[in-house]
Amino acid sequence: MRNVIALDVGGTGMKAALVAADGALLYEARRPTQRKRGAEAVVASILDFAAELRQLSDERFGEPAAAAGVAVPGIVDEQQGIAVYAANLGWRDVPLRAHLAERLGGMPVALGHDVRAGGLAEGRLGAGRGADRFLFLSLGTGIAGAIGIDGRIEAGAHGCAGEIGHIVVRPRGAVCGCGATGCLETVASASAVSRAWAAAGDDPEADAAHCAKAVASGDPRALAVWQEAVDALADGLVTGLTLLDPRTLIIGGGLAEAGETLFAPLREAVEERITFQQAPHIVPAALGDTAGCLGAGLLAWDLLSAEVTA
Repeated sequence: MRNVIALDVGGTGMKAALVAADGALLYEARRPTQRKRGAEAVVASILDFAAELRQLSDERFGEPAAAAGVAVPGIVDEQQGIAVYAANLGWRDVPLRAHLAERLGGMPVALGHDVRAGGLAEGRLGAGRGADRFLFLSLGTGIAGAIGIDGRIEAGAHGCAGEIGHIVVRPRGAVCGCGATGCLETVASASAVSRAWAAAGDDPEADAAHCAKAVASGDPRALAVWQEAVDALADGLVTGLTLLDPRTLIIGGGLAEAGETLFAPLREAVEERITFQQAPHIVPAALGDTAGCLGAGLLAWDLLSAEVTA
């Protein structure tokens, strides 16, 4: 069966798959990113993993994969195929597409941003399927977004579109890793909620999942922490809705695993803040942690389609 290689590279682990044209996962595997060994070791791990998948495709299906798609975090120049910067991986200006193409014997390679790839998959195969305009948010260690328009993801003029986590919602708040003060992700990311709940309960091991459980049980300290995050998230989202007017708002990542503990108050908070704007359908992501890998596969298939029509 014709397939493509898909790799989703994260700060701690990599997810890989062989993906059929209809999005079916024909094979899945995971392994550590090995970021503690440095940027060169991370790149070597990616190249080795991709080469193994190429060989596996040949062995199982009688031919090597037709293309490869790789999704990575940080700043990505998709047009030039360069992983520009990723603080959690320690690399800068890595010509990753060229390295992969060379290792894979000249195979076509697409390089993309991890959250935009996840948004692409959710838009075509998941919670945004059928929506002509959607906004995808991942609430994890940080907050990032993907702007979906008619089945594609808008990368922006400089590859930075969708970075809603860096909208300033609390000007007198905490300093963000980007250098600004009071960014959305300093208040409403899963890591921010974890920090706030750990401080409120004086328990360094507490995290956002524990906070969500405490919210469900009615703990007033947890309710205060949770509401602060929900209010900040609603403020950021209304800015996004005003600018983009999406039909569907898809929310994934660790914080979204709280289900209606998050979605019920968030929908209410957004409704309270909008005036002329049309409220979108606010729904949970459907693909879980396979979204990035599926999105990388879609990037590879799109690359092949573009080569056919060129």
